[in-house]
Amino acid sequence: MANKSANVSVRVAPEIKQQAEAVLEKIGLPVSVLIDTLYRQIIYTGGVPYPLAVPKLPTRDTMSEKDFDAMMEKGYSQAVAGEGMELDAAFDELRMGTLHGIQS
Repeated sequence: MANKSANVSVRVAPEIKQQAEAVLEKIGLPVSVLIDTLYRQIIYTGGVPYPLAVPKLPTRDTMSEKDFDAMMEKGYSQAVAGEGMELDAAFDELRMGTLHGIQS
């Protein structure tokens, strides 16, 4: 008789596990279902089903002085106009790759 399931055992940093499981709990997705889905996508795509790359975010070192000054002026104008957002919301959007003007 064939086994109907197999165990997967991995080590991850405790804070990473906690944060990821909190997100999964919010959307009602058990970790086991996520892992099964990931494994199936690896099989279907013949590889990891998402890019493994470091996001290219603009840094002061990669910007010209003109571009940096323009970015700072835009940010200042937005702050004066009250168009900012809460810090936690900005970091949430950065983590999700959805902050306007930032490509992840």
